[in-house]
Amino acid sequence: MKIALFSDLHANIHALDACLEHALAQGAERFALLGDMVGYGALPAQMLERCQALEREGALVIRGNHESLALKPQIGKGTWGGLTAQWTHDQLSVEQRAWIAALPLERRLGPLLIVHASANEPALWHYVVDEGAAARSLQGAAFDPTIRWIFSGHVHQQALYVETGPDRTVHFVPEPGVPVQLRGNRRHLGIVGSLGQPRDGDPRACYATLDVGNAMLTFHRVRYDHFAAAEAIRAASLPEVLAQRLERGL
Repeated sequence: MKIALFSDLHANIHALDACLEHALAQGAERFALLGDMVGYGALPAQMLERCQALEREGALVIRGNHESLALKPQIGKGTWGGLTAQWTHDQLSVEQRAWIAALPLERRLGPLLIVHASANEPALWHYVVDEGAAARSLQGAAFDPTIRWIFSGHVHQQALYVETGPDRTVHFVPEPGVPVQLRGNRRHLGIVGSLGQPRDGDPRACYATLDVGNAMLTFHRVRYDHFAAAEAIRAASLPEVLAQRLERGL
């Protein structure tokens, strides 16, 4: 079975459409949505409609910090996500808010665990940005030795961490389109990057596919009409910086 892992979609329908098409062409049979479906982007209600449809088709879906923020906006938190959370909240129906409130913070499928941020205290939204944070996330799943692979988002850049010993990991920067064998008994932590708002200077959308049977992981970058996505943000009268982020990949 091949699973496509999408995270940090951020109400960017243009990127979602391109990645869905790309993933199906790669042979994806199932999808996993790792949270932050809303926030920043111009089409949160439409994005949730699409995500709910994917869930009905068998997708695994979990909640991210931007879903939590959309449920209880905290105005004045000093971030663009916080400053636009009330707008996102107002775009969602009562039923959509109830749906995201009921989403779990993590899901399990065989040896695979998905969590939006870190498996260590997932409700605190820790950023996995280095080997130490990766080791803590891996330790958060140590209660179950059958968990071999953890996938998360939250950090908008792609990365792969391999456990080399107790509380020790090695960091790799993956090359898009190049399969990586998840070898032996070592546990792996993949950060799949942001589908809807990449921040590494490359506007292409990010996601990953996991061939479960062959333990093969591939990171992807997908071109889409990011200028149209930016114009949708402007048309919604959201902050100009959010449109420029998509245009610049920052």
